[in-house]
Parts: sequence; structure tokens; C-alpha cells
Amino acid sequence: MTDRPRFSIVIPCFNEAAYVTDALLSLRKQDFDGVFEVIVVDNNCTDETADIARDFGAVVVTEPVPGVCNARQRGTEEARGEIVVSADADTVYGRDWLSRIDALFRGDERVVAVVGPCEYADGPRWGRVYGRALFGAVNGVYRLTGRAVYASATNIAFRREAWTGYDTGMTQGGDELDQLRRLRKRGRIVYDHGNPTFTSGRRHNRGLVYNLFVTLPVHYLLTYAVNRMAGRRVLGSAPAFRDPEGSFEAAVR
Repeated sequence: MTDRPRFSIVIPCFNEAAYVTDALLSLRKQDFDGVFEVIVVDNNCTDETADIARDFGAVVVTEPVPGVCNARQRGTEEARGEIVVSADADTVYGRDWLSRIDALFRGDERVVAVVGPCEYADGPRWGRVYGRALFGAVNGVYRLTGRAVYASATNIAFRREAWTGYDTGMTQGGDELDQLRRLRKRGRIVYDHGNPTFTSGRRHNRGLVYNLFVTLPVHYLLTYAVNRMAGRRVLGSAPAFRDPEGSFEAAVR
């Protein structure tokens, strides 16, 4: 019988054929010497995403209800690992990424989650500055208070036994802000600022003004707040960001 994996890495996908190869290659190159599985959730893909994932040996499951929270819910339900990791298809991971996460969990049994930042690997310069500023502030709050107020959904690991589910009435933000809120009730969350993921800056291609005055306040903060207060999905997801040019070169440690 196959040993239970230490980690289950869950990657929700909607038409990510241009990026998922780089993500899976970076996971294949991890220096973690334990057992881990990769679960790719096909969230109504019409391209070759699922076939690429199977070729890499990933477990592919299907979630027909659209939405990232539905996809992460389905993937986590299928997870066999002791620790589930929320990841993304347009993101690559440093070689020691899993090893660092594992060490923090092993260092304190009270830790229910280990989370971290992301760095934008491409896209406009302002986007990279924005990312550094955002997670610099998150790190500052953590150092002062010990509270992880935010993390990238590309970089959230939690003990399977501490998980109480995703709120599938949520859209963007539900897999980050709401999941942190739920995990915080179960135990200690460690924020590791020195263990980032490297993600595509394609979401910034509509420009600084659009992101500051539409994406952040409307598609993210307002949508999260309204849907949480209503207890159901009142406002829908932001438009999907897709780059027809495909993959990116990321500087990975």
C-alpha cells in the first residue's frame, strides 16, 4: 500500500495550458525528500491543461461548478496528504519551498498553517513594486503582532485535520482571506516572508489605474465583503486574466 503523502498540492485550473507546465516542472524539482502528490482540478478547461497534468503524473479531478473556491474545495476533498497546500497554475516554486514549509510544521505541533508571499515574476514594473510593498506590510504586521493578516493563495499550507472547508459562496478572496480567518480559529498560523512563490503578473496587464480602482476595491474587497455578509454569492468573479503569449521566465532560487 502506498504511504500517505506528507503533502497534497492542490492546483485549480481553468484553461492554464500555457502556464501549468512550468508550475509542474518546478514542483518536480523540489528538494523535499518525502512523499507528496499534486492534484490538478479541471474547472471546465477547454484546452490541454488536464492532459499536460496527467503527463506529469498529477492526479486530475473535475469540478464542473465554476469558481476557484469550488475548485479548491474539490481538490482538498480528494487530498490524501497530512498537509494540503494551496497553489496556482501560473506560479513557479523555489527548490526548497516545500522543505521550508515542512520544517516549520515539524518545529511546532501547534502550527495549523504556514503561509507566505508571492513575487510577480513578470509584467509591468509597478506590479512588482506593488507586490513587494503589499507583502512588506504584511510582514511588518506579523513581526509586530504575530498575526498573519494576508497571504497569497499560491502559498498557503494547512494541516488537513484543521481544515473546515472553503466557503463556495465566495469568489476571489475566499481562498485567501476567508481561509485564513477559518484556520486562525484552529491554531497558530506562521507567515514565512522568506519563502515566496513566483507568479505571473498577467493580472496587471490592464494597467495601474484599473487595478487600483477596479480590481482591488471592486472585484476583490467589495465582492468578498458583500458575499460574506450575504452568506451566498451575490457578486460574481472578476474576469479571467489570460495571456495568449503563454509562459514566463521566472528567477527561482
